[in-house]
Amino acid sequence: MPRCCCLLLAALLWLPSLAATAEIDALRQVSVGYYEFPPYSYTDAQGRPSGAILELSARLLRHAGYQAHFRSYPGARLYSGLRDGSVQLWPGAPGKAELVGHTLEARHRLGEITLNLYFRRDTPLPRLPDDLKDSGVILISGYSYWQEVNQWLADPALGIVEHRTASHTAALEMLQRRRGDYLLDYQTPVEQARRRLGMGELPFVQLQRLPLKLIVSRHTPGAEALRDALDRAYEELRAAGEDLQLP
Repeated sequence: MPRCCCLLLAALLWLPSLAATAEIDALRQVSVGYYEFPPYSYTDAQGRPSGAILELSARLLRHAGYQAHFRSYPGARLYSGLRDGSVQLWPGAPGKAELVGHTLEARHRLGEITLNLYFRRDTPLPRLPDDLKDSGVILISGYSYWQEVNQWLADPALGIVEHRTASHTAALEMLQRRRGDYLLDYQTPVEQARRRLGMGELPFVQLQRLPLKLIVSRHTPGAEALRDALDRAYEELRAAGEDLQLP
């Protein structure tokens, strides 16, 4: 048989194998959504996904035999993607009302975040929610909060004025410059921003502690298999002595 025919035959024999490999790779790629929540999840100066929870998510997916494809979203678009399956996995806080019936939660807790109400040292310790009446509350754009806080913010009897900003640093500066009476924000990013500004510690009232878990969209093909594979990956790595807790 001429050499060119042999090469052609070999190529034809390889084509089905290559197609199957490409199909497997496509099935195993997981679309992971996140929003800007440093130091856990954020886009760095080079435009790359970064942060402790994204690194841990990629590590667990890789051990489970999947490949992570990260993309940053505003909060509302992230939840919409989980509802329609365009976002298959989110490392975040369970219990969001917008996601009821649309997601599966992994069993293992990756870490915890704390929601606080911050205020200046010259502000008395607030009685909640009464002392929020007619006050200005600084919020981070794109973030959502637990149900009771949302009810406070929407209550016309309290008359809260919302001041939104895009970053934790800007939020702290607004509070310091009296462009709001209180700051509603999560503890870890506030501490990071406070140290960056060289600002002293701020008094606060702790409102809620939230677990962080891997959350799978139910609209993902093989959603339960993905959730179970991630649970197994966590258990296997932990059994091997690896540290899986977020800092």
